[in-house]
Amino acid sequence: MFTPVILTGGAGTRLWPLSRELYPKQLLALTGAHTLLQQTVLRLEGLGAAAPVIVCNEAHRFLVAEQLRELQVAPRATLLEPCGRNTAPAIALAAHAALKGVAAGAKAAGPVLLVLPADHLIRDTPAFQQAVHAAVGTAQAGQLVTFGVVASRAETGYGYIQRGAASGEGFRIARFVEKPNQERAQEFLQSGDYYWNSGMFMFRARRYLEELESFAPEMARICAAAFRGAKADLDFTRIDAATFEACPADSIDYAVMEKTADAVVVPLKAGWSDVGSWAALHEASEADAHGNVVHGDVLSEDTHGSYLYSQSRLLAAVGLKDHVVIETKDAVLVAPKDRVQDVKQLVERLKELGRSEYSLHREVFRPWGSYDSLENGPRFQVKRIKVKPGATLSLQLHHHHAEHWVVVAGTARITRGEEVFLLEENQSTYIAVGTKHRIENPGTVPLEIIEVQSGSYLGEDDIVRFEDRYGRQGTEG
Repeated sequence: MFTPVILTGGAGTRLWPLSRELYPKQLLALTGAHTLLQQTVLRLEGLGAAAPVIVCNEAHRFLVAEQLRELQVAPRATLLEPCGRNTAPAIALAAHAALKGVAAGAKAAGPVLLVLPADHLIRDTPAFQQAVHAAVGTAQAGQLVTFGVVASRAETGYGYIQRGAASGEGFRIARFVEKPNQERAQEFLQSGDYYWNSGMFMFRARRYLEELESFAPEMARICAAAFRGAKADLDFTRIDAATFEACPADSIDYAVMEKTADAVVVPLKAGWSDVGSWAALHEASEADAHGNVVHGDVLSEDTHGSYLYSQSRLLAAVGLKDHVVIETKDAVLVAPKDRVQDVKQLVERLKELGRSEYSLHREVFRPWGSYDSLENGPRFQVKRIKVKPGATLSLQLHHHHAEHWVVVAGTARITRGEEVFLLEENQSTYIAVGTKHRIENPGTVPLEIIEVQSGSYLGEDDIVRFEDRYGRQGTEG
């Protein structure tokens, strides 16, 4: 048996506007009914794996928890990183979590970890599982395994691993190579000795921590201290922020794998993609007879080799070739397929301009449901609020705006000051400035409310929270 470690950090900026900082690609269903995170969990079925350890950005914690709940998967631990420090520290925290409660000492081998990014696509699950089976014995023997994707083309967007002498079911690693130019990538492909660096690993938890201690002692020390200082928060483990913020940032490749004498690569040929751009997603998706990948309400004429995605309205394309067109409720992206790597620069510009579109969708998801900002103007805003069955918003008040609520689907239990009452469909109520209030969904179907806010200030931070079942702090709605 082994323990999966699923890394769910990352912003996926190259898949903007669908992927946003607070709703990134691993939480999206890009190639089927399940999200990339859920697909990562599901491909472990049948391997006899233990409950996973999840390493999670704090801002995504409830979304991640909900997606695991939908699969009826209870993680061994969900670790909340207070800040991003790359993969080496994240995996160290997971190793400490996997070892919690496990006897120490030379005779106690401890668990084997299978480290998987949550945002990869693997089309051939049996081939993936076969590679995992092949790696287990090598990892149990104390070596550090990475999975090298068998290259299918001269790709310049990935790092490479050069294999050395055979070692068990894999090969010793001769060297890691940064992303090459086209000429070198072609040489790597022709040689047959180079694999794409997948970012997936397998090793014993203690063995990894030993190597981290050898090659990055300050990082190892801080990660151990930050985990010791962790606090339980509902179903999450909140890593000590003051300690962890001082941790150096580095990838596992640089911190450990390029330096250890025990690195092994196991070949993987399983239809792998890191879905790192719209072009990569186009390639990984099923295209029609014209080479187009189409999602949503799309009409096209004389259009070929393109990725066309519509979220909320009709998208019409004429005469396009090798383009990407992505429509969401609040943004539209149009780009030649060979320029989609530059989307990252667009997102940086949005961030510099202080625009919310880099981080938030118009529809914002919360642990109780979501809200969608339909319209706004001077001194007013209209939202559609969706509350999941059994869910409850916090008891709160606002100093600068009032709210009118109209129930359009389901039944709401409303707290307004000292009153508690039910609202049915087509019924409404008014919440005055400064009045404590709460919305609950006591029913078994989703509750939908149209909310009209009016007042001098309508920002999401105009909130004073008194009670909240989700243990949230700050200005979350």
